[in-house]
Amino acid sequence: MRELIAIIRPDKVNPTKLALAESGFPAFTCLRCLGRGKKGIDPELLDMVLAQGELPRNYLGENMTEASRLIAKRAFIIVVEDDQVKKAVTAIVDVNQTGSPGDGRIFVLPIAESYRVSTGEASLAEGLDLGPAVPSAAEHPTQGEGLGTGFEEEG
Repeated sequence: MRELIAIIRPDKVNPTKLALAESGFPAFTCLRCLGRGKKGIDPELLDMVLAQGELPRNYLGENMTEASRLIAKRAFIIVVEDDQVKKAVTAIVDVNQTGSPGDGRIFVLPIAESYRVSTGEASLAEGLDLGPAVPSAAEHPTQGEGLGTGFEEEG
């Protein structure tokens, strides 16, 4: 399994949700976040804006202030099977790519294991052995409910 973290423009959230669903990826998390790229201010862009007298309301205006502030972005988190990574990445790129700086970035990370909270059931990466299963609430002698956080008071 792989985790995809896609950082995109806020105005591309709905097209991205639709593209993911149509590509067979209806389950994801979307978070508001702030960030910025590495790009500095382009001198030609600065001259153009000074001549116009105001910042354009597009990626050009974004780049004018990028060097000194964080820009609103959205982060999609999606977990897919290894053989589905390219399909998910393509779905995201197709609806977010404008050819302009700030279109976004996609990070792909390995997932070693995951747990279903409602049952404690483990899903493991192929070939990984974690030993005994996680105890359920009824089997756990000190927690009473759930798996616990490890910070419960002894009593």
